[in-house]
Amino acid sequence: MTTPFRYEQAFSRNIGWVTREEQARLRSKRVAIAGGGGVGGVHALTLARLGVTKFRIADFDTFDVPNFNRQVGAMVSTLNQPKVEVIRRMLLDINPECEVEMFEQGINDANLNAFLEGADMYVDALDFFAFDIRQKTFALCARLGIPASTVAPLGMGAALLNFLPGQMTFEEYFQWGDLPETDKAVHFVVGLAPAGLHRPYLVVPEAVNFVERRGPSTIMACQLCAGVMGTEALKILLGRGRVLAAPWGIQFDAYRNKLVRTWRPGGNKNPLHRLMIRIGKKQLAKDLAAAGATA
Repeated sequence: MTTPFRYEQAFSRNIGWVTREEQARLRSKRVAIAGGGGVGGVHALTLARLGVTKFRIADFDTFDVPNFNRQVGAMVSTLNQPKVEVIRRMLLDINPECEVEMFEQGINDANLNAFLEGADMYVDALDFFAFDIRQKTFALCARLGIPASTVAPLGMGAALLNFLPGQMTFEEYFQWGDLPETDKAVHFVVGLAPAGLHRPYLVVPEAVNFVERRGPSTIMACQLCAGVMGTEALKILLGRGRVLAAPWGIQFDAYRNKLVRTWRPGGNKNPLHRLMIRIGKKQLAKDLAAAGATA
């Protein structure tokens, strides 16, 4: 006999870390997640097991074999299937009461307002190089007063930045403006994890290639990101617990057993960041020159 699903029973083991009243509040919350791949999929499943029931998931891609090392929705049975459809099925398999709005074309200028309208929180899980739409999404979150979080999977760790209503915005922190994409990439790397805990154990440096828009990844990083994001979401959605917002950042690296909190007033205007950006641009220029020489 199939056991009927009951929300209160399914999430009863959350009680203790949250109250019954708080669990009921999580049930009514809506979270918008852009990206259904490495971190996006596991973010959604983590929030579903926390008891969140309303989701907007955006991704235009399908699952492929190179996704197998890190993406929770990537399996032989889901090859070539749209990521948003697979994640939706997984969410409903956890909680059949979930309301999942799918944005199968990803987010863009035409649907961004609909994607964020009425959201209680935005979780950034876009591809690293999705600069234009990421910039627009965080800007709209700031205008609408929607809390927005990004947790970057770096090496075997996670780097957290929160952007909360009325506080430092994504643009103020990263200083992207109208920079070319190569410069935005450098600004993004420096701003995401100024502590750089992941860098010392990169054993194949050439695996990181901004020119070809590729880099290495691990499932450990994605799962750590989801744990961090789920905890931040709990605090933000329930309005309890200290939430560190930019210019504060946190990076935890499981490989090195290190946790660092960073505080960078001015974000990428900070003298330390400006120095790191200059170094990053020089290295990128060398990479571009090398790529041109071998073309």
